[in-house]
Amino acid sequence: MKKHIIMLFGLLCAVSFEAQAQDNLVAKTQGGAGADSSKFTFTHQKQIPHTPVKNQASSSTCWSYSGLSVIETEAMRLGKGTLDLAEMYVVRKVWQDKALRYVRMQGSNTFAPGAEGPDVLDVIRKYGIVPQEVYPGLIQGEELNNHNEMDRALTEYIKGVVRSRVIRGDWMEGFNGILDRYLGPEPKEFTYNGKIYTPRTFADEVVGVNPLDYVYITSWTHLPYYEKSHLLVPDNWAWESFYNVKLDEMMSVIDNAIEKGYSVLWAADVSERGFSSRTGLAIVPADDKDKDIFDGPKEEKVITESMRQKGFDDYSTQDDHGMELVGTTQDQSGKKYYIVKNSWGTTRGRDGGYIYASVPYVQLKTISIIVHRDAVPEEILSKLK
Repeated sequence: MKKHIIMLFGLLCAVSFEAQAQDNLVAKTQGGAGADSSKFTFTHQKQIPHTPVKNQASSSTCWSYSGLSVIETEAMRLGKGTLDLAEMYVVRKVWQDKALRYVRMQGSNTFAPGAEGPDVLDVIRKYGIVPQEVYPGLIQGEELNNHNEMDRALTEYIKGVVRSRVIRGDWMEGFNGILDRYLGPEPKEFTYNGKIYTPRTFADEVVGVNPLDYVYITSWTHLPYYEKSHLLVPDNWAWESFYNVKLDEMMSVIDNAIEKGYSVLWAADVSERGFSSRTGLAIVPADDKDKDIFDGPKEEKVITESMRQKGFDDYSTQDDHGMELVGTTQDQSGKKYYIVKNSWGTTRGRDGGYIYASVPYVQLKTISIIVHRDAVPEEILSKLK
């Protein structure tokens, strides 16, 4: 999930810029230089057990990291223990599905590294999942993702297939060859804790999370409430539908989920001056001219549905990044924040890779959320058609 610049620079430029999108996004969040992080002190109110922070590095795969992070958290909640699932297995399967749709649509569909949270659940539902140790998805000798070259190669290849106008031979064989080169061959069978599994049996027997148990929710005034509608963001290449609810109801879902011990898959815009991976904060300062917004707790804007919609329509709120909400905390003034598990490693953010997002920030900049259906308040669940 990242800013899309295709409309500004044209398709040819987009291929090269797209590969750098994640690094550029991280750079945009370095606000607060010189700020004293000790000006904010926090006391956690609720924290859901979850797996350690990871690092997506130079890859536009936050959607896979955050989506699998939620699945790992859910596995812990279900008593399955602490799992480390392979983000790059999901990335590989989504690239394959995306390529098939792109070719069948004759190039008239999104083909880029970004995707959405539902794609993670769809992969588990259709193909299963594997542990990280089985499919690290790295070139031998490397320790962190660097997808710049792979993203370009896949994009150039698939566009060449479509430009040919007549499909000859098995083009997917060549596509898989590129994936094999950068991520490694796809595992069909493997041994885990002394037992042989396939991706399907590992998902069913070890992970034990049912993808059909999750509800996709968004909140916009241009969509009918309580009905499913397509989420109109470029990375929703699979045209997934989300239930549209009112802003206060979406926030109620988040709060109820965390209170009941369910984490939340959170898609949001992070390219804001109030989102700082340097200080580990995400806030909406009341004064747009305030140059010292991280100089201790301050008043924030009161968010309305019309403000959210305006941001979506004028592109100031875009589908940048996927993260996991794993709890709530308070600053020294008593203001509530959500504890956000990020995927930019342990050296960015606060307390080893986390962001503390204020309620106004979550209200204003949320694109969508995904939660277990049991985490949705009954009065809201009953409204969903």
